[in-house]
Amino acid sequence: MADIVIMPKLGFDMAEGTLVRWVRQVGENVAKGEVLAEIETDKATVEVESVFSGVVRQQLVQAGTSVPIGSPIAVIGTADEVIDLARIAASSSGGAPVVRAASAAAPAPQTPAAVVAGPAFGGRSSASPLARRLAGEAGLDLAKVRGTGAGGRITRKDVEAARRAPVARPAAGAGPSAWLPPLPFTPGPAGEEVRVPRTRLRQAIGRRMTEAKQQVPHFYVTHEYRMEALMAVRAQANAYLAEAEKLSVNDFLVKAVALCLRQFPNLNASLAGEAVVQHAEVNVGVAVAVEGGLLTVVTREADRKALRLLARETGEMVARAREGKVRSADVEGSTFTVSNLGMFEVEDFIAIINPPEAAILAVGSVREAAVAEGGVVKSGWRMKATLSADHRVTDGAEAARFLQALAQYIENPAGLLL
Repeated sequence: MADIVIMPKLGFDMAEGTLVRWVRQVGENVAKGEVLAEIETDKATVEVESVFSGVVRQQLVQAGTSVPIGSPIAVIGTADEVIDLARIAASSSGGAPVVRAASAAAPAPQTPAAVVAGPAFGGRSSASPLARRLAGEAGLDLAKVRGTGAGGRITRKDVEAARRAPVARPAAGAGPSAWLPPLPFTPGPAGEEVRVPRTRLRQAIGRRMTEAKQQVPHFYVTHEYRMEALMAVRAQANAYLAEAEKLSVNDFLVKAVALCLRQFPNLNASLAGEAVVQHAEVNVGVAVAVEGGLLTVVTREADRKALRLLARETGEMVARAREGKVRSADVEGSTFTVSNLGMFEVEDFIAIINPPEAAILAVGSVREAAVAEGGVVKSGWRMKATLSADHRVTDGAEAARFLQALAQYIENPAGLLL
């Protein structure tokens, strides 16, 4: 019996998604767990895996189409199975013509001569939604970008290649002043006002953070940690690891937070009406800066993973997020979030809670500071972290105890390696 693939819900506030690209075409085999399509949400472009195995018999949605969650997008069955594809397509589109039937001839492969750039469809550049968004953020004119996709369609890779292209300089003899930028202190003419449209990701961040600040009663507690022991243990561990496997300070922090959350289930929770749901799993989200906004990748069951495995999985998800290749499992299901701005030499800050979570930890930089111990002033390594928490779920005393418990792991880090 044929299976109907629907537009998945890739976020608790997701209402629709844009099908950017079909990875498996009509007539091709797909196994459960293999990538079927790329879906663009407000947060990112996500590689969506098939939940069925079989042959792609029909695609009900064209690439570039925005589709509500739960709507049919494809049919998967066996190669020789008799399926009323026309009825399925009609019922999924309210009687609209079939987008692409299994009996349709496959498109001819593109030859280099057939790949062209320039406007299409009435003067508008033929580009994927993600490519248009990235081009807008970079200030690129899509009409000047060479498309290498089917029919000359401009893809994300084309936009990235155009951004990396060297900027043309004046011919030799024009002198360095013709192309060198002005010195920082040199006043120049006033520029023109520029209106930059917000990306879908930035709009989603703005909407969610506004709701969080308006509807969640935040309170904040800050603690300063001694970091000498953690920095020493990290250096010793990294001496045995390859460059790609080295542990970051944030890896230690995520593991320490996960172990602490076992002791404080009220902070590994969310509000559901008049009840507090204490989650069975400790899934720690890590905020990642990406082009055009911020994503949170999720290390699942972080309390149960060895530090080295946790670091590798987090690194892989961060890389996918920055490449625009996240999977739905990468960004969903967090029960607590760590936001670390230490790499930007930020001493301390406060973060907005990521709904529906009950708390978020904002981490500053590890810095050398003058510290007084036993009446003696000496040099030491310190780090500040601020917990933002939902006052409907917890209170200041519990938050303070959580930060104190976190100190036991951070300041005695050998246990994090076990």
